[in-house]
Amino acid sequence: MPVPADADAWLTLEAIPGLGPESAQRLLRAFGAPRSILGASATQLQALVGPALARAITQDVDDSILQPGRDWLAQPDNHLLTWNDPAYPSALRDLPAPPAWLYVKGDPAWLARPMLAIVGSRHASPQGQRDAQAFARALSDAGLTIVSGLALGIDTAAHGGGLDGLASSVAVVGTGLDRVYPARNKALAHRLAAEGALVSEFPIGTPPKSGHFPRRNRIISGLSLGVLVIEAALQSGSLITARLAAEQGREVFALPGSIHSALTKGCHRLIKQGAKLVESATDVLEELGRLLPSAIPGGLPTAAAPVDAGDADAALLDLLSGGPLIPDQLASRLGLTVEDVSVKLLAAEMRGAVAKLPGGLYQRLF
Repeated sequence: MPVPADADAWLTLEAIPGLGPESAQRLLRAFGAPRSILGASATQLQALVGPALARAITQDVDDSILQPGRDWLAQPDNHLLTWNDPAYPSALRDLPAPPAWLYVKGDPAWLARPMLAIVGSRHASPQGQRDAQAFARALSDAGLTIVSGLALGIDTAAHGGGLDGLASSVAVVGTGLDRVYPARNKALAHRLAAEGALVSEFPIGTPPKSGHFPRRNRIISGLSLGVLVIEAALQSGSLITARLAAEQGREVFALPGSIHSALTKGCHRLIKQGAKLVESATDVLEELGRLLPSAIPGGLPTAAAPVDAGDADAALLDLLSGGPLIPDQLASRLGLTVEDVSVKLLAAEMRGAVAKLPGGLYQRLF
């Protein structure tokens, strides 16, 4: 995608102090393009944004402020999607205060696909991370691109599962796209840029700030058909994403857990408030299939779906053909860790290939 001809005008607009998404939208709807906004008089502008912001818009912006954005856009696979661009995500365009511009690193085409957000605790349990990865992989294979926020914990696991599936993953971040936050996810960010996309509304060079993440969350939910919350405490930022999703008319899903865990109390509150309780990927797909039935290649998975003989998990299913086993037994016989076996079992359970029995045993169904 070429650099927009009016990129400098957009970069100038975003450099104006105090110009937030709502003010930018009012100006764009009134004037149509950033050049027209920048060329308007203070009298024309102040009726829309007040005298202080109108004065700021009419003042010259130091050219050096624009240079980092220019340099970033000159690099391969770096893009600026603006509100009046046909490639701008239609899911965001109708929000009350959509971002006026999006920086994208990777392939912007992923933003036009049906998406599902998976969010949750940064301090997720090992089981929560396995659940996030397995749900993301199954839903990605079903045709839903997984969107999350690149945070540690559930976000990281969800991105990994989405990238391993057919429909990849997109990360919406709260910094400029020349930075990776948290730094521990640098390798994941590089993989997302190569196989999916990274997205931000914040200018190049923007550091992480606490106020940026609620703004990021509205984009995560806005891009998505629905939001699935896996492990969230009562004060979790994931509940903000879920609330925004409900306000935006998106579906909200929550994975239940132990009543004794603080990490599941937020999910249980969402369920009490009307979020759909989910136990498998099929629960999500059945709900979203009515919204976009053509988006899911091959339709919804069923419990009777045949298992591909060439599947990497065929050995696990072969072992279960001899009778129910616990994960430790499967791990020992397959030469894998219990964690790896648990991920495979959850994915197989979502496909309807195995069922969990009392005592921690797993049984093959077909």
